[in-house]
Parts: sequence; C-alpha cells; structure tokens
Amino acid sequence: MPFSFDPSVDQGRRHLIGTGLATTALAVAGSVSAADNKVWLDYDQATLDKVYDQVNYAPNIKVVLGRYATNSDITRARLGEPKRLAYGESKVEALDLYPTESQNAPIHIFIHGGAWRAGSAQSYGFLADPFVARGAHMVIPDFTNVLENDGNLMPMTEQVRRCIAWVYQNAESFGGDKNRIYLSGHSSGGHLGGVAVTTDWDKDYGVPADVIKGAVLISGMFDLKPVRLSSRGNYVAFTDEIEQALSSQRHLDKLNTPVVLVYGDQETPEFMRQSKDFAAAAQKAGKSVQLIEGKGYNHFEIAETLANPFGIAGFAALKQMKL
Repeated sequence: MPFSFDPSVDQGRRHLIGTGLATTALAVAGSVSAADNKVWLDYDQATLDKVYDQVNYAPNIKVVLGRYATNSDITRARLGEPKRLAYGESKVEALDLYPTESQNAPIHIFIHGGAWRAGSAQSYGFLADPFVARGAHMVIPDFTNVLENDGNLMPMTEQVRRCIAWVYQNAESFGGDKNRIYLSGHSSGGHLGGVAVTTDWDKDYGVPADVIKGAVLISGMFDLKPVRLSSRGNYVAFTDEIEQALSSQRHLDKLNTPVVLVYGDQETPEFMRQSKDFAAAAQKAGKSVQLIEGKGYNHFEIAETLANPFGIAGFAALKQMKL
C-alpha cells in the first residue's frame, strides 16, 4: 500500500507531543522552583519566618505575659523588693537578687528571653519563689538588647557572661556559695544560656571551667544558621563570625555543665527541633544531657513551669541543685 501523508494528522500528533513536552517541562520547572524556594530543610521563606515567630503558635501570648507581670508583682509583695546590684559600669548592667535566708546558699541565675530585643529582670520576678523557699538565692540580670546595638548580639552575650563571672567573684558578699552556681534561660535567654555553658571560662574570664554546675535551658536556639535565614535576620546583624561563635551546638567541646533541655509540644516545629538536635549532638559528644518535652505547653507557658517546684522546668532545676 502506498504511503499516504496526511498533514492534519501530523499536525495533531505534533500538537500532542508538544503539549506533552510543555506539560513535562512545566512540571519539572515547578519541582525545581519548589526546591529552589526551600531556604532551610523543607521550609520556604514564608514558612521559615512563621516557625521562628512564636505569635503564630501561641495565640494567648498577651494573657501569659500578663501573668508574668502580675505574678512578679505578687512575688515582690511577698518576698520584698529584690536587691539591685551592679555587675558592670553601664546602667543596664545590674541584676535583681532575691535572697534566701540561708547563708552560703546555692545561687540560681535566670536569663530572660524576648527575641533578643525585649524583656527585663522585673518581668520575671515570679520565678524566684520556689528557689528562695528551698534555700537558694535567685539572680535575674538585666542586659542590653540587640536593637540598642545596631543588631549586634555580642554586647548582650558579653554582659551575660560577665554577670556570671561577677556572681562567682562576689557570691560571698551576699551570702552565696560560688561553688554552687546554677543557670536557666528561656527562649533567646535559652540561647544565651547555651552560649554561657559553652564558654571558655577559665581562659577568657578567669573563673573555673565548671563555674556553672548545672543548667536548665528552656526553648532555646542552639544553631543560628536557620535563625539567620529567617525574618529575625531583619533586625539581627548576623555575620559568619557571629553565627559560628554564638551557635553553642558547634562548641560542645567546651561544655562542662550537665544540661537539661526543656521544650513544649505546642511550640513551633523549629524550636522543638533546636532542643532535640542539641540534645542528640551533646549525647553523641558524651556530654551529660537530658531532654524533656512538656505536654500541652506552648512557648510562653513552658517558662511558667520554672516557677513551680513540681513543674517540668522547676522540678528539673531544683533537682539539679539538690533542693
């Protein structure tokens, strides 16, 4: 049979092939585009920003922060106003000391959070109750924030470190035992606490390497790479040097402190992952670490458990202190 060429059939075939190729190309382009849009793990930029903003996961934030303030006022009415002691030369370099009646008593230092740009010692006085009642001094320092330093995290980091060294060097002046200093921190304060426990204390500050005898770090950030990629980079002036220096998970060789990591299961996925990954890395490095998940707590509620001697964080901290 002679070959018959039908241009309409050929054009239809070409159209189908062309359409198929175009569809395939679009699908490939779409998958490539989706992959290109990922800035951290499986997160695109909008999602990464969301998981580093607690407002999206804690709709009751204003209510809880209101409790912080109200309960701090109640605590001060019961215990009295804290002693205000300077640990440095600038006005902000001062701490609130809630003293216990015992002499040569252990000391608990709490580092407050606030996304590195807010917060004050006054707002966290409510945490003092269980420690003072069990015979420990409670120290809550103030320090500068990142907005006051053109986005630089180092000034507040250095202030926190100098405060800890000051407490060690001056413990006897307020009836404290310099050999029983413990630490806790929440959120960005958990990050600063993580930096503190991975500090080269004897070399850089002239105090023992194990100056901090135990730490409870609540909902902290321990590797700053994803934080730098998030919207927090809009107000924090991250550099490669700062990311490396202040990512405590990268300095586990300097960790000489038993650490308890606490987080709430209602927090953002990234804040949960940060604690889990730090715990796994510390355990792999042979360090003393415990990971505790608080069922039913969001980022702000989990901090309140430090004020309860039977709460998740409070029980862990008092147990560390053998109180």
